[in-house]
Amino acid sequence: MKLADVDMDKKIIDIISSKGIEELYPPQAEALEHVLAGKSTVIAVPTASGKSLIAYLGILKKVLEGKKALYIVPLRALATEKYDELKEFECLGLKVGKTVGDFDAPEPELKKLDIIIATSERADSLLRHRSDWMYEIEVVVADEVHLINDNTRGPTMEITLVKLKELNPKMQFIALSATIRNSIELADWLEAKHVKSDWRPVDLKEGIFLQDKIYFSDGTKKEIDMKKDEMVSMVIDTVNDGGQILIFVNTRRSSESVAERVGIALRKEFDEEQQADLDVLAENLSSREEEPTSTGARLAKCVAGASAFHNAGLTDTQRRFIETNFRERNIKCIVATPTLAAGINLPARRVVVRDTTRFDSNFGNVKIPVLEIKQMCGRAGRPQFDPYGEAILMAKSRGAKARLMEDYILGETEAIRSKLGSEPALRSHILATIATGYARNTEELMAFIDKSFFAHQMDIWTIEHLIEKMLDFLEDSGLIASDHDDFQATLFGKRTSDLYIDPLSAVMLKDAIDNSENVTANDLTILQVCCSTPDVYQLYLRKSDSEWIHDLAQANKDNFLMPVPDEGTEEHDFFLSGLKTAKLLQSWMDESPENDIVQMFGIGPGDIRNKVDTAEWMLYSMRELARLFGSPLTGTLNSLVMRLRHGIKEELLPLASIQGIGRKRARTLYDEGFTGPEKLIEADLKELEKLPGIGTQLAANMKQQARKKRQ
Repeated sequence: MKLADVDMDKKIIDIISSKGIEELYPPQAEALEHVLAGKSTVIAVPTASGKSLIAYLGILKKVLEGKKALYIVPLRALATEKYDELKEFECLGLKVGKTVGDFDAPEPELKKLDIIIATSERADSLLRHRSDWMYEIEVVVADEVHLINDNTRGPTMEITLVKLKELNPKMQFIALSATIRNSIELADWLEAKHVKSDWRPVDLKEGIFLQDKIYFSDGTKKEIDMKKDEMVSMVIDTVNDGGQILIFVNTRRSSESVAERVGIALRKEFDEEQQADLDVLAENLSSREEEPTSTGARLAKCVAGASAFHNAGLTDTQRRFIETNFRERNIKCIVATPTLAAGINLPARRVVVRDTTRFDSNFGNVKIPVLEIKQMCGRAGRPQFDPYGEAILMAKSRGAKARLMEDYILGETEAIRSKLGSEPALRSHILATIATGYARNTEELMAFIDKSFFAHQMDIWTIEHLIEKMLDFLEDSGLIASDHDDFQATLFGKRTSDLYIDPLSAVMLKDAIDNSENVTANDLTILQVCCSTPDVYQLYLRKSDSEWIHDLAQANKDNFLMPVPDEGTEEHDFFLSGLKTAKLLQSWMDESPENDIVQMFGIGPGDIRNKVDTAEWMLYSMRELARLFGSPLTGTLNSLVMRLRHGIKEELLPLASIQGIGRKRARTLYDEGFTGPEKLIEADLKELEKLPGIGTQLAANMKQQARKKRQ
């Protein structure tokens, strides 16, 4: 189907045509017929088959008719990608925005937008805040909807779709999915048309690598010129053929070590001019770090060899740099943990999956699901660049080769299953359902849950006992109050729902606030409570931590706001893990150099940011609950929230309000006598410019901001 034949505004067609797209793929044409007719549609097609374009055309049609659209994504990085792409259509006179952060803000300014991109958690939080503009939404895109199968993200995505349908029973849903076994079941649940296809714009050859050959599923073979290292051999073969390569491994440590080996080997393949360009690229990456770290230095060394690792230990800036330069073909190889496969648009000529198992703390090494492996393999083949893509799994023996071929290459993806029936998911979403008025008694609550994908797959009464247990917990904890058959959220329950935290976290924070009247808490022990809640992922307790963490616990034994469990129990280990995580955050707040924190705790700079962001939200929530209950702890928590956000000691708080400074520059300014906005106003501009890391532009900007604050 020709793009020019699509019955839409010519300006839209012109924008899409300017990207070199003149014809729709077969599954796009089939899906577009339903979408433009205003029908809900589940589109289950392989990666890089153009699902997003259909979604864009569907929402643009509605928006130009005066409707509002919501585009739900599972990841923040994906929200940024979709925002950048949809922003190009603002020339049509519409407004695009994204919201992914503060869960305790209704953001009334979103009412002015035509297209809102949000994570499923942010969309759910907006529904909890009863944002009136959400009633104006008439089309919803649910990207990567198969992640309903995910234990952590799935229940929120599922409940959010149920609530949106409750807002507007005529809502059009455009659900985008990988090819899954039971996509028709998903379509039935959403009362949607079903479009499923295995068609790809670039042929995908899948195979197994053993010794020096790739054995493809179509019976063909390819011999690889072997070096000492199998992975290096695969990379050099790809790059010398003019391609790029993605390698998936199952641990962060492996991603870094393999990327280093590849970088060293690849550098020998380039001429002097190419090497010089890569040196500039590596220097550019290093210059983006406010505080140099060993992780950053290691990554820059890889980039100097056109290689990179990609894992959760990197900062957002580092990840974006790697992704951008891979798209621009400056970086030839990325070695990643599987998180990269979840939706980010990074195709390559060849994808290599080294590991098909991963470690699970409960079960040891377990097989990675076929669906996840297929998501990784689906990255192979760049439309408009590659005549084909290759997805290759690594085998160590003939027996392993046969198993991998049967299980993964020829195997069918698993059916997705709702994860709403878990206790943590139910207690959170039941409270929110009551707090937002979707259910006022057990009958209405069961009727609401009966509309979920969980109920579509199973008899809702199979979890009736668990629902009753959760209702008892919420009532006993003071989060809801009942009157015979009716119930409603208390002020405590409503605030907990609005704060978007686990009700169990709220109960733990409230208990700590109550205990603060009898215990002299300190920064560390307040942080320890936050880090012991189910909303915070704690640091792993290593054997080498044993001595210092026990000493730390002993030194603060009279200051803890929660009971200390008996030693030798699982609960005590959990308590100490929370204390270790709190110590990391305290080190950050006490302005320890970032690299010292990286070295002491064995983590990456990205981990520091992730821990800070989550713990800051817990501290903020604790402050809000302290304020609700009139606790004197509120003032202390006010200061701690700001200190944790910026990673500074209390004396730097006046400088924290100036944008663009950061904790390192703030310390430099303070030590030079510029202790706050007033001092910056009085400062000589040339004197400010000379300070390390400041410069002419920032100095002028700081003075300007300081003057505005005085007005």
